Amino acid sequence: MSGVRVLTLGCRLNTYESETMRKAAETAGLNNAILVNTCAVTADAVRQARQTIRRARRDNPHARIVVSGCAAQTEPETFAAMDEVDAVIGNDAKGQAATYRGLPDFGVSHSEKIRVNDIMSVRETAPQMIEAVEGHARAFVQVQNGCDHRCTFCIIPYGRGNSRSVPMGAVVSQIEKLVGNGYQEVVITGVDATSYGADLPGGPTLGTLARTILKQVPDLKRLRLSSIDSIEVDKALMDLIANEPRFMPHLHLSLQHGDDLILKRMKRRHSRDDAVQFCRQVRDLRPGFAFGADLIAGFPTETEEMFARSLDIVEECGLAFLHVFPYSPRQGTPAARMPQLDRALIKQRAARLRERGEQAYDAHLSAMAAAAETHRVMVEFSGTARTENFTPVVAPGAPRGQMALVRVSGRTADHLTGEIAVTDHMEIADVAAG
Repeated sequence: MSGVRVLTLGCRLNTYESETMRKAAETAGLNNAILVNTCAVTADAVRQARQTIRRARRDNPHARIVVSGCAAQTEPETFAAMDEVDAVIGNDAKGQAATYRGLPDFGVSHSEKIRVNDIMSVRETAPQMIEAVEGHARAFVQVQNGCDHRCTFCIIPYGRGNSRSVPMGAVVSQIEKLVGNGYQEVVITGVDATSYGADLPGGPTLGTLARTILKQVPDLKRLRLSSIDSIEVDKALMDLIANEPRFMPHLHLSLQHGDDLILKRMKRRHSRDDAVQFCRQVRDLRPGFAFGADLIAGFPTETEEMFARSLDIVEECGLAFLHVFPYSPRQGTPAARMPQLDRALIKQRAARLRERGEQAYDAHLSAMAAAAETHRVMVEFSGTARTENFTPVVAPGAPRGQMALVRVSGRTADHLTGEIAVTDHMEIADVAAG
């Protein structure tokens, strides 16, 4: 192979950062290289990273393999010990061209491979200006990194460091550049996005940032948020949810569990009722709003009754999209020292929770298909699009990366079906207004 190839694992923030890695490596003149951007959220994520690296080496025996990301930050020795790996670099340095100019030569010793600093010493997140996100019709923009909270199950703060925000002006400039390059939808990403701004002068909030983006980038058609912590949602963000049509009616909640005692043992800051009331409040402000959520099955000390409350909260919050994690202990976290459940039981509960999620998604699709409404969509691939509330719909005929109006006519097992009504931007605006 030639050039630089990036393999991305994990979250949307990694997707964005992979583009900064590619740009930095190319600027440094790196060639014949594979950059692996890893995830550490679960033990399985680390295992997948190792498998990805081994496969990359088999397929590219002469390429240089450089590993970064959260797993590399938290377990540098694990990856440095792999014969397939040529260098391990820290999360704070992976977007800097100088990092790739200073990589060790092939075949160096175990210790010389590692270029990982103390992430907790990092106090700022520099804006990374990218012009495109390869393979994606929508663009991702990092506004925040790190986390000041210490949930007992979570290793991510040790991979990302403490919370730090990108100044609003830099975020707006990045989005202006992306919109100028043809992107019509932007997703705001961060490790703990709702903590945005606490470290900046004046303490702007995530809602303030979103409102500023929409005001100062009028050509941006759609703005989304990635995963958020609902307990931190501010008034400005609620106002956008209620009144701003360019702010998309979909949120993915960092929910984690449905039982109050387990939430307390997780050191989460919300209660079950907080989550339920938030979802009801949002839907009262904007009917048709869709929610996704992260839920963990098999957390230490979880009884069958506690687990049942996680099953029930799917319906109580009206969740449509579920991301289920079977609990896995992460070395160095408090939860790893708590009484653990049997792995077979954890897998069984995760399967039951996924089944409940599939039922909820099925009901969501059926309700939207029965309504047979016309939706404004963003076409991700030829004929495959997302509605404003993030529901996939297949309607052949619209070009990738463009907006269209789609009349929903039915559904399959995993998506809506429909027909393109309008593809011209001006006509869309006129039809939608009417």
